[in-house]
Amino acid sequence: MSLLIIFTLLGSLALLMFGMKTMSEALQKMAGPQLRHVLGAMTTNRFTGMLTGTVVTASVQSSTATTVMTVSFVNAGLLTLAQAISVIMGANIGTTLTAWIMSAGMSFNVSDLAYPAFFVGIILIYQKKYRYIGDFLFGLAFLIFALGVLRKTGQDMHLGENQAVLDFFASFDPNSFATTLIFLLLGGILTFCVQSSAAVMAITMILCSSGALPIYQGIALVMGENIGTTITSNLAALSANTQARRAAFAHMFFNIFGVIWILFVFRPFIDMVCGWVGYDVAMTKEAAGAAAFLANAAKLTFVLAAFHTCFNVANTAILIWFIPQIERFVCWVIKPKIQDEEEEFRLHFITAGFMKTPELSVLEAQKEIQSFSERMQHMFKMVRELLQLSSSKNGKKATNDSDFNKLYSRIEKYENISDNMELEIANYLDSVSDAHLSDDTKAKIRAMLREISELESIGDACFNMARTISRKYNGKQDHFTDPQYEHIHQIMELTDQSLTQMNKLMRGRKEAFDVNRTFNIENEINNYRNQLKQQNITDVNNHEYTYAVGTIYMDLVNECEKLGDYVVNVVEARMGLRAR
Repeated sequence: MSLLIIFTLLGSLALLMFGMKTMSEALQKMAGPQLRHVLGAMTTNRFTGMLTGTVVTASVQSSTATTVMTVSFVNAGLLTLAQAISVIMGANIGTTLTAWIMSAGMSFNVSDLAYPAFFVGIILIYQKKYRYIGDFLFGLAFLIFALGVLRKTGQDMHLGENQAVLDFFASFDPNSFATTLIFLLLGGILTFCVQSSAAVMAITMILCSSGALPIYQGIALVMGENIGTTITSNLAALSANTQARRAAFAHMFFNIFGVIWILFVFRPFIDMVCGWVGYDVAMTKEAAGAAAFLANAAKLTFVLAAFHTCFNVANTAILIWFIPQIERFVCWVIKPKIQDEEEEFRLHFITAGFMKTPELSVLEAQKEIQSFSERMQHMFKMVRELLQLSSSKNGKKATNDSDFNKLYSRIEKYENISDNMELEIANYLDSVSDAHLSDDTKAKIRAMLREISELESIGDACFNMARTISRKYNGKQDHFTDPQYEHIHQIMELTDQSLTQMNKLMRGRKEAFDVNRTFNIENEINNYRNQLKQQNITDVNNHEYTYAVGTIYMDLVNECEKLGDYVVNVVEARMGLRAR
């Protein structure tokens, strides 16, 4: 086998993988938000969930993309783990369409269709309105071209006539169960190493259609690919939250269970599929002649595709009735971490290596920002608790010191968390923005960068209030008067209402959000701050309290007003409004 043929084979496999990736990303750019809405709406029961997973995966040509979207919905609480399992089952069926496309490309000369697709694609790419259709056609053209090259390369290699290759596969006993396990393991390892089940499927089809690899070993490789493709997502999910790891493990369990039961009916099941396709399992080259043998072997690409589909459909038909039991099993295997994740700096939704496409990465970042926003309101509630502790009279001060210092340390920890979250999310969005994104997604990333900056400022404002309260508590200043405490609580209540409105927007859809409510609360805070400012000057002049106490008092009031402004900035960024 010449070096040129080897590089042609490797290069065409690379083109195949690139074409599928380009197709998938282009389809997600065209219909990403709609696909997410479909996943959210069409999973009312296990059967609609399975059907949704099948249709979405067949549409975007990526079971990984569907799985990632599904996990993100589980993280956000929009889907239960049981619903996610049904979608993942459907994704396994939808991904078999890829095998049918490849079998057609291996069996017929379709490479001539690539050139018109390239020509139309390049025209559309330079037209802004249709550039995603152009991207899709370019990916499709690369896929078709790669399949044509693979087909020709497979023929040029003459593997069915290469005695060394034939002797290698003949060294494995075709009737041995150990041989099936070896090829199953080999398929899993190859898929994990190449990171593409499509590439390993293409190699399997070349080997089988040339007559070099017997059908039973070829199908064992396909079964191994089914397991290998789940290993990657499970390794990536190790750093993810509990629900993401459970969903990834459910995917692996589904495929491993299917492989186990198929091993018990291995040959009868394959013989049944071969009978449907019209492939003669018993035919040998010596008995039928080389021409008839190779013509029969050419049908093997369709046998592999048909087996892949029948296997996943049958496996789903069995396991779809046991989704509650699968859910309990994965929850038993993967238990939640005992530590309080709220008190630790840890991104819940963004995980390195887990995201596969930029369009879907944005959804994960949105969920992370929602978590960031909720943490900031929790931080503000702790500041209000700190003020309550600081209002104790001198006689009780000693007993409160421990609680006060402990709560102040928690607030300080949250301030560090807010700094780290801003930095990590910004770095993640920066890496995502390097990719070829739709205009809508670019606008979302710009808005999200503004959101996290303002959320971090909310954390700073909360910590400034905590430091002010701590300075007063540990100093020698007099206590606030009762009216002062009442005024501070009132402006803090207004500020908390604005934070609640902000989180309502983060959790829901902006079309249903009344932005005027946020603006009205901000006006109330501003007016109340101005009123308290004038009252403070009067009270200090009337010797109601000292100037030093008045200064600390107004520091807290002013920080609440600033925090309200930051909330408005977050809301404006989320709603796509310009800063006022």
